[in-house]
Amino acid sequence: MENKEQKKENIVSFVPTGDYYYEKAIKALERDQFEKAYKYLKRAEELSPDDIRVLTQYGLLEIEAQNYEHAYELIHTAHSLEPSNAEILFLLADVSGCLGLIHDAKKYAEQYLEQEPEGMYALDAYEILDFVEFEQNLTEDVDEQEAEKLIGQEKARRFMEQGAFPKAIEVLEQLIEKFPDAWPAYNNLSLAYFYVGEAEQAHALLNQVLRENHGNLHALCNLAVFAYYERAEAELEKLTALLKKIQPYDWENRYKLGATLALIGEYETAYKWLRSMHKRGYEGDPGFYYWLAQSAYFSQQEEIAKAAWQSLLVLDPAKEGLEPWHMSSLADEEQSLEKNRELIIEKINSKYPADRLFGLFILKHSPHKQEIIAHPKWIDIEKYNEVEKLTLAYSLGHDFQMTTESEKSFIRFLEVAEKLIEVYGKLNFTATSALQLWFSIGELALRSSYSFKNPAAIAAAVDYMLQSAMGDNITKKNCAENYNISVATLTKYVNELLAFVPTEFE
Repeated sequence: MENKEQKKENIVSFVPTGDYYYEKAIKALERDQFEKAYKYLKRAEELSPDDIRVLTQYGLLEIEAQNYEHAYELIHTAHSLEPSNAEILFLLADVSGCLGLIHDAKKYAEQYLEQEPEGMYALDAYEILDFVEFEQNLTEDVDEQEAEKLIGQEKARRFMEQGAFPKAIEVLEQLIEKFPDAWPAYNNLSLAYFYVGEAEQAHALLNQVLRENHGNLHALCNLAVFAYYERAEAELEKLTALLKKIQPYDWENRYKLGATLALIGEYETAYKWLRSMHKRGYEGDPGFYYWLAQSAYFSQQEEIAKAAWQSLLVLDPAKEGLEPWHMSSLADEEQSLEKNRELIIEKINSKYPADRLFGLFILKHSPHKQEIIAHPKWIDIEKYNEVEKLTLAYSLGHDFQMTTESEKSFIRFLEVAEKLIEVYGKLNFTATSALQLWFSIGELALRSSYSFKNPAAIAAAVDYMLQSAMGDNITKKNCAENYNISVATLTKYVNELLAFVPTEFE
């Protein structure tokens, strides 16, 4: 009983508070480390969605990054929590002007000046009011409606990014009830339903959009995505042929079409539309550069792909190592494990805990990670135990703080797998077998509170045990040299691991 309680306490320590990440963000800003600050504030907002400091600072960064829709949603939320805060009033005026929400810009600038007529933002507020004079052609009613739609859509999008699909569904359903012709809300609602496994409802919504808003490109693209995930080949072929005939003019539709075609493997047509935007100076979000790089690489435009990937890494450094050319570097006759989507899906849904840990770990190295994580049926986090949830968090880039022995032990457990990958260099058949053996042994060792003190030596022991069992001509000396350890250390850890070699499976 004491061990179980101790384990629970240690697991809780893995999840810092929003205040912790906010303080890290402020320190990063003081050092001009804006990428780190953005990452920390994003996490702080997820953990403390009602913290005025977090919402305001995060909103400021989003304004600077010209992500005005998200900035508006963050700052508007802060305003609802503290309506009389003068700084928030000014920021709302500023971001409203950036979005063309003229009524809101005027209203909040005037409210700021009432409170702080000589405040630090007073001159800027007067400039906003001057700007509003040139934009009075929009009616007050239309402006307020557009603002409400914008807030709802942005809030739903953020919920979906966080995997909180039921919350997104609630927001979008309320939006549709009030604005029956808000077609973007219908399209996003269909995606949310699909991701919670309500495929029939998702299809019904898209068909409704196409009946009432003929030729809606986003609805057609979403139907193609559904057909791709459901492996409805005949339907996908029909939709693909239709999408390839469409000639979108505006950038929003070009982006949607290009990203969808890249997802379903129609790289050359996807590249045409995404590259046309890039040539004309479009500065996109991480998703734009990801799909541009993918479509360019598989269309034999390697230089464009590499340039796009560099732009992606500036916005999302966590993508480093997942470049499409790295994923295609192995010979055609030998498929690397991390590229084998079907095997990964099979592992993460296995009835055996060791297999699930194996599959969840490989996600970190897989080019299919985003696709697998986003799919509504391939990952069911509610069915995972605590160690499996932590392994998934590790693969998704969670920042473990290493403040407890339990946490250090868990990370060392995964470092053994990383060491095996490092030594083998690629996830071929032998490396895959070594990893499979390790997760079978390691999962049992975790249950026994093994400390995993020397990951390199443990990896060497696993490698030696595997090659010996396969009848390969391997000596302890050669194996020890591969991992920069002594033969005595190798022998010690081989003997320790023998106690965890499974004699039967659950």
